[in-house]
Amino acid sequence: MTTLHDRPNAALLIIDVQNGVVADAHDRDRVIANINTLVDKARAEQVPVVWVQHSDDELKRDSENWSYVPELVRRDTEPLVHKNYGDSFEATELEALLAERGVGRLVVTGAQTDACIRSTIHGAFVRGYDVTLVADAHTTEDLTAYGAPPPDQVIAHTNLYWQEQAAPGRTGGIADAAEVAF
Repeated sequence: MTTLHDRPNAALLIIDVQNGVVADAHDRDRVIANINTLVDKARAEQVPVVWVQHSDDELKRDSENWSYVPELVRRDTEPLVHKNYGDSFEATELEALLAERGVGRLVVTGAQTDACIRSTIHGAFVRGYDVTLVADAHTTEDLTAYGAPPPDQVIAHTNLYWQEQAAPGRTGGIADAAEVAF
């Protein structure tokens, strides 16, 4: 159970599923379809859907690469958090948005597994959140040219080490999109 008092709610977090981030991502279409399934489920259950959008020198704000993929449609009522660092909490209003909604548990999806996903799940965990990583709804590009393992192994390893994450008063874990319970 979360260490955040009076925050019994869950939220779906969709991180950086932007054109320039997932253009060459591993299993892109399946991951996006799984995220869409979760968005529909969260909306049906009136669970907050929070969108996170990265910008930097390569992802210039308002550019085509910076834009969310067309397959995912954010509603105007759903918060959009702009970030410049890997951890979605760092120098953003994410914590305040979640506190307003009584959220103590995050269900995390998006890209890239070995960058912003890892930074955010760890950032949330140390801030007291329970964190479920959706095992089949996060992805990354092939960075083997830089010494990284192939993307499927990066994803598998992240799922492996996160599946039994625990600390006093909070838990981490994984679930496939079809198994997610808000």
